[in-house]
Amino acid sequence: MIEFRINRQSGLPTYAQLIAQVKQALRLGILVPGDKLPTAKDVVGELAINPNTVLKAYRELEHEGLVAAKPGLGTFITASLAKPGMAERAALSEELTQWIRRAVAAGLERTDLEALAADTLDAEFGPDTGETT
Repeated sequence: MIEFRINRQSGLPTYAQLIAQVKQALRLGILVPGDKLPTAKDVVGELAINPNTVLKAYRELEHEGLVAAKPGLGTFITASLAKPGMAERAALSEELTQWIRRAVAAGLERTDLEALAADTLDAEFGPDTGETT
C-alpha cells in the first residue's frame, strides 16, 4: 500500500503530488495491477487535505488508464509503468545511495544534488517538458 506524502512548500498542487507519487510507485513496481489505493477518507485523515483533492487525483489517474474505481470496493491499479530494466532496481538503488552519500560527504546539499541530477538528465534525455507520463 502506498503512503502519500505532501510537500506544502513544493509549489506543486497537492493533487499533482498524489498523481506523481502513484506514477513513481508504478514505475518502481511498488504498486502493481490489482493493488488497491487508499480510500479518499484514509488519505484525507492522514494528510489533512480536502477530499476533493484526492478524488481529483484519482479521477486523473483513471482518465490516464492507470486505475479503475469499483463502486463500493475502492480504486484499483489497472496498469504498470515499470520498464524491464527496473529488475535491476535494487542494485541501481544501492549505487545511487552510495553516490548520494559521497556527494553529501563532499559538502553538497539536497538542492545541489537535485540540480546536478536535473542537469545530467537534461544532457542525456533533453530538457524536461514537465509532462508526467
